Amino acid sequence: MAQARADGTHPHALKRLAKAQVLILDDFGLEPLGSAERKELLEVLEDRYHQSSTVVTSQLEPKDWHAVIGDATLADAILDRLVHNAHRLRLAGDSIRKADANLTKARKQVK
Repeated sequence: MAQARADGTHPHALKRLAKAQVLILDDFGLEPLGSAERKELLEVLEDRYHQSSTVVTSQLEPKDWHAVIGDATLADAILDRLVHNAHRLRLAGDSIRKADANLTKARKQVK
């Protein structure tokens, strides 16, 4: 989105995100959101609300997302659009990356 703001395609990018059938926000919360990012996220989620699916993956619990979003009012609005109609899945066990690394290591030992 920063690139889209810089090159003048920002409005078009927002429309594309709003119209996507499924939007995936992967690893949400790795870094705090900036002011522009918070507003853009709210705008995209507002446009998608009850229209399209949004998938969010995060290592953080939704209760901890307020701190990542950074502004209490915008955080409430963003979470209102994400959490209330959500289906939550909690994954348990080792990371798939760890399992994949172990499999790769085992294959190398067999050769």
